[in-house]
Amino acid sequence: MLLKAAISSAIEHLTANSVGSPRLNAETLMMFALGCDRAYLYAHPERELSADEEGRFAGYIAERATGKPAQYITGHQEFWGLDLLVSPAVLIPRPETEHVIETVLELTENSAAKENLKMIDVGTGSGCIAIALASEFASAEIHATDISAEALEIARANAARLGFAEQIHFHHADLMQRLSAEQFDFVVSNPPYVSEAEPEKTQREVREFEPKVAVFGGETGMEIYQRLIPQAHEALRHGGWLVMEIGYSIEEPVRQLLPAWSELRTVNDLQGIPRVIAARK
Repeated sequence: MLLKAAISSAIEHLTANSVGSPRLNAETLMMFALGCDRAYLYAHPERELSADEEGRFAGYIAERATGKPAQYITGHQEFWGLDLLVSPAVLIPRPETEHVIETVLELTENSAAKENLKMIDVGTGSGCIAIALASEFASAEIHATDISAEALEIARANAARLGFAEQIHFHHADLMQRLSAEQFDFVVSNPPYVSEAEPEKTQREVREFEPKVAVFGGETGMEIYQRLIPQAHEALRHGGWLVMEIGYSIEEPVRQLLPAWSELRTVNDLQGIPRVIAARK
């Protein structure tokens, strides 16, 4: 089969199975099957696929048609310009979460104490936030926690392959358990915030394939914030910042949990939706 015909057939199959962005998915999985970039696909539409290549590609498309995210098929996702390993043990990093990194950078932009900061990423998952912060703050001491041992394996692997294993200290812990006695300049987190009572608010791919512990935040979706905020307040130095990603409809409920903080800021995403809350101790 010719490359272009295989992609066209895949697009039809994915469309019939209600998979979003079928062309992007088909091209991504073809690049993975061939080990090439998108420019190669466009430059060689008449290339004849070998039987092995055609079989691999067909297998990937069949998996994607079930709803399995392409990132779990390829094992990779880009975040903050970094190539991260991902598996069904971790939440797939989203572009919206990059606003957490941007917020930390903004909060330190005019700070006299930008060097030797101490930061902790709570619920690190793939390690995306911790590693992105390490890439921006070379002198920072960074800690990262997760309740999932399997997620920590992925995070450690990402830190090692990207050269940050010595800078990031990983802890198997429930939120900041056993770490509240430490004193940090920044506590950052992308906690689970979907209500268990409203699973339909998530996409099928998220609901059926991504780790529930990283998606659902309890019966109301606020339970992790209710636990994390007091822990962070105890662990932050005076003037330190708590920076958290939030869901599109929970800005006000999260703000109501922060009356003891001296300063609050909300950061919107590119669609104007509140995405990050920063609170200063």
